[in-house]
Amino acid sequence: MGKRMRAGVFRGRTSRGLPVGAYVNVADNTGARVAQIIAVMGYKSPKRRLATATVGDMVSVTVKKGPIEYREKVRRAIVIRQRKPYRRVNGERIRFEDNAVVLVREDGEPIGSEIRGPVAREAAEKRPKLAQKARMVV
Repeated sequence: MGKRMRAGVFRGRTSRGLPVGAYVNVADNTGARVAQIIAVMGYKSPKRRLATATVGDMVSVTVKKGPIEYREKVRRAIVIRQRKPYRRVNGERIRFEDNAVVLVREDGEPIGSEIRGPVAREAAEKRPKLAQKARMVV
């Protein structure tokens, strides 16, 4: 895999740890608790390969536990934490205790007013609107 430059910042390739069908925690204050990934936006792969997401990717989810207005509808979300370790550019490896997403609108604006728990630096760099509502960026 080649190295890519995005907006003048080198972003290494992160290990993809969340396949389609994975259950993830919702880390904002919308009331939703658990969601299931049903698609990964912009994922291109060989035929019949299961799409996978990593930190900072936008995914389509359905809320499995939460208020009735959020359940049984397809929503967009951004992955902010993953359990599978990935390597940063400076050589350190990082992993989180859980897999978590934040529900967003179509344009990437977070629906909730705050984000619980840490947000990966890769997600904050890729999505600046997310970084504004994060309490802690790791």
